[in-house]
Amino acid sequence: MRMRRLLSIFLLIGVLFSSYAAFADGAPAPDPSGASTGGAADVVGATANAPTADELKNLATNEPLAAKLADVVGHNRIAINIVWTLVCGFLVMFMQAGFAMAETGFTQAKNAGHTMAMNFMIYALGMLGYWVCGFALQMGGVGGVASLGGATSLSHEFTVHLFGRDFGLFGTTGFFLSGMSYDAVIFTVFLFQMVFMDTTATIPTGSMAERWTFKSFVFYGFFISAIVYPLYANWVWGGGWLTQLGKEFGLGHGHLDFAGSSVVHMTGGVAGLAGAMVLGPRIGKFKADGTPVAIPGHHIPMAVVGCFILAFGWFGFNTGSTLAGGDLRIGIIATNTMLAGGAAAFSSMLYMWFRYGKPDISMSANGLLAGLVAITAPCAFVNSVSAVIIGLIAGVLVCVSVFFIERRLKVDDPVGAISVHGVNGAWGVLSLGLFADGTYGDGLNGVAGAVRGLFYGDASQFGAQVVGTVTNFVFVFIAMYVFFKVFDKIVPMRVSREHEIEGLDEHEVAVVAYPDFGVRKPH
Repeated sequence: MRMRRLLSIFLLIGVLFSSYAAFADGAPAPDPSGASTGGAADVVGATANAPTADELKNLATNEPLAAKLADVVGHNRIAINIVWTLVCGFLVMFMQAGFAMAETGFTQAKNAGHTMAMNFMIYALGMLGYWVCGFALQMGGVGGVASLGGATSLSHEFTVHLFGRDFGLFGTTGFFLSGMSYDAVIFTVFLFQMVFMDTTATIPTGSMAERWTFKSFVFYGFFISAIVYPLYANWVWGGGWLTQLGKEFGLGHGHLDFAGSSVVHMTGGVAGLAGAMVLGPRIGKFKADGTPVAIPGHHIPMAVVGCFILAFGWFGFNTGSTLAGGDLRIGIIATNTMLAGGAAAFSSMLYMWFRYGKPDISMSANGLLAGLVAITAPCAFVNSVSAVIIGLIAGVLVCVSVFFIERRLKVDDPVGAISVHGVNGAWGVLSLGLFADGTYGDGLNGVAGAVRGLFYGDASQFGAQVVGTVTNFVFVFIAMYVFFKVFDKIVPMRVSREHEIEGLDEHEVAVVAYPDFGVRKPH
């Protein structure tokens, strides 16, 4: 009863805060039905030949029927973009199945049920944490989403004033999707952003697999989805301070990350690094002299199929980030995504073949993912040759990184998540600052002109990418390492030695993935 009252009070405070913040500045009323969203004004700037705002005013005065038709066209444009965004969000949601299969296949059979359980439940845990406050912290100050024709009530950003400039830190509207957030466009934005966040939250379940208590995983799921991910995402996608590096400091267009190499993947990889360091390696992973011992995954075909599912979902991940089905750049984004993934799988195969005498399908599969992670940030800004180069480098980088992290840092990462997502997430945002070719991105973050990287004449854009990358590592690693360390003192995160040796399925989640394969103890 007491818990129910506390939850009710918390919900009421969030709703009232969202409502007050919106009404305080006279924000427009929400449109939960969507019937009033989209009109003639949304035709302006839609294409090179679209009417101007002045032409629409003349239509309204002299051609009433044409003005009504313009309203219909504008509404339909927004409807197309919303449908596009939702369908791409559905594709990204299906990536959860890919993660579950890949991580489970790369781990041991005795822990398959536990690994699956984490991959399944992070979807629910992350969603609820993000609904409570994560979305508000991330997008509460974004100021509207033009391609979707609304979300203008998300207009309150908490800022600090330093050195004569404002630095946005987090949003303050959108808690519980209530009050002024009860709007068709805002709900669409929530779904799309939520599945991106859930990708981040899933990544550490791989690097921390096979020795993590389920209860500590639950607390982690709420913490990263409600606090850590939203804060960095706000700085890059929610109108926060990293977006202003261009306008305020002349660094290109500010830190850019089209679909999440840093916001999603690097955040997850760095969080996984912090968690794996706190947990320590699995029993038997390192010999007394520190030499690593291979612990093979139990089902490589499952893992490979999982990687293919992820590659399929990635088309929604990257192209959907236009938030506009009418943005014809989606064809280039999709093709760049495909090419980078294939190039990385190829270079991973060659590296392992030449270095160790045989191709390693598991490393090729991780290479595919590494290429997809790397192209996620620059996919909209580069040409096909650059996409292949980015992928080729990512494929080698993931192999080198896996062995470096294991042999030099002595960090046990059962599925290679730190290398795939963390290292190649960093490479992805840096590659944008190198290879952006100046054909896309005019006006991004309020800066005129298309986006150009170092190799196309703009060294400042690379500088912005470096700042964003360093910020991600410093903030996410410190936040997650402190969280894991403190939480481990309160509730030990590591399972007992006996349970780890026997397997976590029955001890942690009460379900054994393969009951017919093991010897059951008599009761």
